[in-house]
Amino acid sequence: MFCIRNNVSIDKGQLGTFILHSLLLMACCFAWLPNTHAQPLQVVEKVELDKYLGVWYEVARKPMYFERKCIYDITATYTLNENGNIVVDNKCYDAEGNLQQSVGEAFIANAPFNSKSRVSFLPEGVRWIPLGRGDYWIVKLDDDYQTVLVGEPRRKYLWILSRTAQPEKAQIHDYLNYAKTQGYAIDDVIYPQHRPEPKNK
Repeated sequence: MFCIRNNVSIDKGQLGTFILHSLLLMACCFAWLPNTHAQPLQVVEKVELDKYLGVWYEVARKPMYFERKCIYDITATYTLNENGNIVVDNKCYDAEGNLQQSVGEAFIANAPFNSKSRVSFLPEGVRWIPLGRGDYWIVKLDDDYQTVLVGEPRRKYLWILSRTAQPEKAQIHDYLNYAKTQGYAIDDVIYPQHRPEPKNK
């Protein structure tokens, strides 16, 4: 999961607005801040994109400003677009039950290993500009592509995603403990709610 925000359209003439949103995204992802950790963050050896695509449920994360309104049913859906990049469709519900959605695009940064991406939530027509992109690194992933630990090199942000909305707590804690061995502080981790789907009458 990444900078959750409402989609914003920008007219071509509104250069000032474009610059403002670009700066906000840079502030969100802190793309230009140096990594102060002595040891580089380790990522998985290789990711098979066709197995990674699809719907993931966010089951744990460190606090992020652009997810502050997300209370329950947080999901990320990944699909390939015509350019071979990954469409990122983030959804959640706020405390009033309103749907929050943000659509972005992930650019693979270390093909063919596919474990590092740079993600942009700029309007679609200007996502080619390498401004305000956030790091999306796959730090731990099981062989069956059921649970994934996503992070970034400064270790400020972290997400655990699962193919199921209610994974075993032991599985979540195993991934959090691994994150701790990689230099993450996990005392502020948030565990989002996932509400059961209504049964058909």
